[in-house]
Formats: sequence, structure tokens, C-alpha cells
Amino acid sequence: MGLYLQDKHDISYELEVAQYAEEKGFSEIWQADTRLARDCVVMMSALLAVTSRIRVGSGVLPIYTRNPAVIAATWSTMWELAGPAPDGSSRVLLGLGAWWEPIASRVGSGRRKPLRAMRENVEAIRALFTMEEVSYEGEFVHLDRVRLDVAYGEGGPRDIPIYIGATGPRMLELAGELCEGAVLNYVVPVDYIEGATERLRAGAARSGRSLDDVDRPELLACALSDDDRDEAVLAGKSLVAYYLGTEPHIMEASGADPELVARVKQVVGWPATEADYRKAASLIPDSLVTSLMAVGTAPECREAVAAYLDAGVTCPVLYPLLDDVATVIDAFSGWEP
Repeated sequence: MGLYLQDKHDISYELEVAQYAEEKGFSEIWQADTRLARDCVVMMSALLAVTSRIRVGSGVLPIYTRNPAVIAATWSTMWELAGPAPDGSSRVLLGLGAWWEPIASRVGSGRRKPLRAMRENVEAIRALFTMEEVSYEGEFVHLDRVRLDVAYGEGGPRDIPIYIGATGPRMLELAGELCEGAVLNYVVPVDYIEGATERLRAGAARSGRSLDDVDRPELLACALSDDDRDEAVLAGKSLVAYYLGTEPHIMEASGADPELVARVKQVVGWPATEADYRKAASLIPDSLVTSLMAVGTAPECREAVAAYLDAGVTCPVLYPLLDDVATVIDAFSGWEP
């Protein structure tokens, strides 16, 4: 089981939550870096500093915002900070994404040729993690005799797994071909996960691997309340409204009715306020929100998560939508579907 943290809760509370999740046996935490909100590097460093076992990943870092050599150096630093997991593996995970519109264009980055840009970044960063000198001449990545400059301390290879936050079919195949795993998106139905799994299988076959070689954590929104189910459903609808109104790749993957999407966009734009989300939530039918996330009481949420596991997810990474994160952790700690 994993936990996904964004920017809903106070940072001090999230650090407490990370320690509690570790105590309760959760395996990983993925920290968001999708909007101009909290920076994942800062948050990951803080989470690693207050924990000792749980793995921490970026969910996900936009490749257009940082140079691949800087990314490699940053993750190498967090690798040193974290120390190894109990089994000797890396506690640090690198999740990369191609960002989204309109934010990319508004800050002057754009998203030109995301598949090519992603391939080059993954290949270059992986080469830099060997701690050997790297030269790489691509369309987006240009490295001329570069190596991570670790003059003091551990100079051996960094065994940091690389994931792609993939939503579209071709990016999913690229993740299956190149990476240790794919971070699957949330606000998508179970049948989307089934199709995504097949895309990952096809990509893995390109490099002589099988689907079992590709880790498949999925960010999974969880609006859980045994005391106020209506409030949980409303929180879920607000999140659906946000994504339908602002992120086209999620909108397409969700399978939502285009007419509904058009109505939502009249209320929600980017950036939007929480009041906007709540107003648009009234447009979202119950049947849609329950098909896209875990929502309702603890038994209902566990049943929903089990369906995603059956569809091919290897680790549900729960994004608690309500204020009390500990309740979500408790509901899934030790749970065996």
C-alpha cells in the first residue's frame, strides 16, 4: 500500500502522516509536483528525513522544468540522505512526467515531442546514475563528458528506480520498454487500467521483458468516511470536476461524457478556487465518481481498491481527499484483498 500527498494538508501534518504510514506498514509515499504548488524535491527530502524504511517517490517531476544532469544530482543527493531500505534497495524513486497544459505553455515551457523528450531524459539520467562519465547528443538532451561530481562520500552507482507517469497509450508503452515501472494516473475507471496494463505489456516486450518486470503503482483518490458518506462523495465529485475542467489527458482517460465536460469547463478553469470545484461538483453524477475512485465507507473503498488490483495495479497509492488521513491508513493497514 502507498500514500499520495499533494498540497491539501499542512506540511507538518503530512510529515506526521508519513511516520504513521510507515509504522502501519505502508510501503511507499509518492509526492506530487504537478502544479505550481508544493515542490516535490523539498517535500521528498523532508519525508525522507523523518522516516527510515518507507520508500518516497516523485509523482511526478515534469521533465521540461529541470536539466537531466541536475535531476540526477538531486536524486543522488536524496539517495544519500535516505540511506537504503531494509532490503538494501533504494528508498528514493524517480517518477518523471511530461507535464500538462495549460500550465506548461503559460510558464513558457511547452510540451514539444513529449515521447522523444521523455526517452532522452530517461536514458541520460539512467546513464548518469552509473556514476560514469556520460556524453549524450539528442534533440532535447545534450551532455558533453558529464558525470555526477561526488568528490567525497559514496561514489558507487545509484540504484534509483525510474518510473514514468504515463496516461496516454504511447507513453505507457515507453514506460514498459524503458523503466522499472509506470505511475498510473488517478480519476480513471478500472477498464482504463486494464487497457493501460496491456500497453505496458507491449512496451516491455520490445525490450525482451515481461509485464512482471514492470511495477504498476496507481495513484488512487480515496474519499473515505464511515461517519459522513455524503461529504465523502462530495469531495470525490469536487476532484472529478477539477480534472474534467483543467487536465485534458485525464478528461480523455476518464471516459466522461463530452457534454458533461463542457458544462464543467464553464465553471472550472485553471487556476480555480475550492469554491469553483464545489460548485462544479453538483454537475457530477454519483455513478461517475464511484467509477473513478474509492469513495464512501471503508468497506466500499476497500472493494473499489480491490477492483483496481484485479485490473493490474501492483500498489494502490491512496490520495486521501478528506482531512483525516490516519483514518484512510487505518482502513488499509494490514488489509489483504
